[in-house]
Amino acid sequence: MSISKRCLILCLLAALPAAICAQGDPISEAGRRGLLRRGQESPTEQEMTPAEWRRRQLAAADRSEGIMRRAQKQPGLLAQYVAMQAAYDENNERAFRLIFGQYLSWFQTWIGDYPGAARSFSIAQPAQPDDAPSPLSSGWRARPAADVILELARDRKAVFFNEAHSAPLTRTLTVDLLARLRAEGFTHFAAETLYLKEADGLRKRGYPTAKAGFYVEEPIYGEMVRAAQKLGYTVVAYDAEDAGTGDARERAGAQSLYDQVFKHDPNARLVVNAGFGHIQKSGVYLGGSSMAMFFRKIAHIDPLCVEQTMLIQHARGDQDHPWYTAVMQAAHPAQPFVYVDAGNTPWTLKPGLYDVSVFFPPTAETDGRPDWISLAGTRQPYPVSSDLCRNQFPCMVEARYANEGDDAVAADRAVLNVIDPNAPMSQRILANHGSAQSRLYLYPGTYRLSATDSRGRTVTSQSVTIAAGAVKR
Repeated sequence: MSISKRCLILCLLAALPAAICAQGDPISEAGRRGLLRRGQESPTEQEMTPAEWRRRQLAAADRSEGIMRRAQKQPGLLAQYVAMQAAYDENNERAFRLIFGQYLSWFQTWIGDYPGAARSFSIAQPAQPDDAPSPLSSGWRARPAADVILELARDRKAVFFNEAHSAPLTRTLTVDLLARLRAEGFTHFAAETLYLKEADGLRKRGYPTAKAGFYVEEPIYGEMVRAAQKLGYTVVAYDAEDAGTGDARERAGAQSLYDQVFKHDPNARLVVNAGFGHIQKSGVYLGGSSMAMFFRKIAHIDPLCVEQTMLIQHARGDQDHPWYTAVMQAAHPAQPFVYVDAGNTPWTLKPGLYDVSVFFPPTAETDGRPDWISLAGTRQPYPVSSDLCRNQFPCMVEARYANEGDDAVAADRAVLNVIDPNAPMSQRILANHGSAQSRLYLYPGTYRLSATDSRGRTVTSQSVTIAAGAVKR
């Protein structure tokens, strides 16, 4: 794992401008600001000294990295996940579960278990002193986020979207907007997770693989990269993984964006996807400046910065921002939306840091799969059941585009499992996976459907066609 990702693990605070990785105790700071969910709070000094808590965090991070490296040697993604889940279930130590929960959540998103990822890791969003007043106050009205962002982007050379790495919901609006932004003249797409050394291969191959970037294994992320390529964007890998942490990484990433895009083409227009506070426009980020702040100085371009991580539904209601709770009770929205005033100026939860804040509606689930996987209704549900597994449980069902290689990131994945509810926990590794039926969400087209067991062996494979408005096997 890179140094930059290790800093993210230890901070758990990249969503906030006050986060400091190199100074003090970041987890204690998170607890003080109310950012950790119940059970994750820092111990009191009566329970444990800050120095001892810090030591345990560092030990947990080292152990977590070791577990993940060993898990990744297992044959196949399902086997890797099973190893990760088993390690999590076997250790109730407080610091370990706090740190390792984020590692586990990544694997859960990769296998399509989005509700499980939300339970394993979540940054709570309480009210804070620098929050704007509620948009339910007079003068604000709700509008579809995609429409407003498109209007705001028309006179911009760069649009920066952020995401929560364990909540792929925060990628869905970006996927939805890529085609519309391309039609408006945007030319380049850059993503934090993409590896510089894999960029040429990605462009030549025309489809994403897990090797393209750490988070690309997740199907929605894969669709984001795939969509950018199909739409004709020049796809850019910019994150300087070897630059270290803090200002060194942020400055190097901003310089890379400028050098690869605007230095060669002053008329280019750029869409960026990055995590959490990398896109904040002011304030202190990890003890210094954010990538977006350095970008403004280097490129002399003011990007439109769209915040998508703070106003989402969490696994528990007490983690939601109070403005979010009140708005959802009042608005009952069916799609991501924002608030604007009479002059169409957007509302943002963090004035000065971001230009606009997006509200994502509460999630409805069917067969354990959230409705937002449909990507605004453009992907259709395709039911899958235990007959694909041939009594090999757990098994993972994947759909890959017929015109892409076996190394392609799946369009969607779901895990099926049959467990004895009376079995001991050691035999119920896939917690909360008691169903032998699920559904994939797929665009119209032809796919290779496969089911693999926990040893990485393919137990069934077949071709399926998703017709517009209908599902065919």
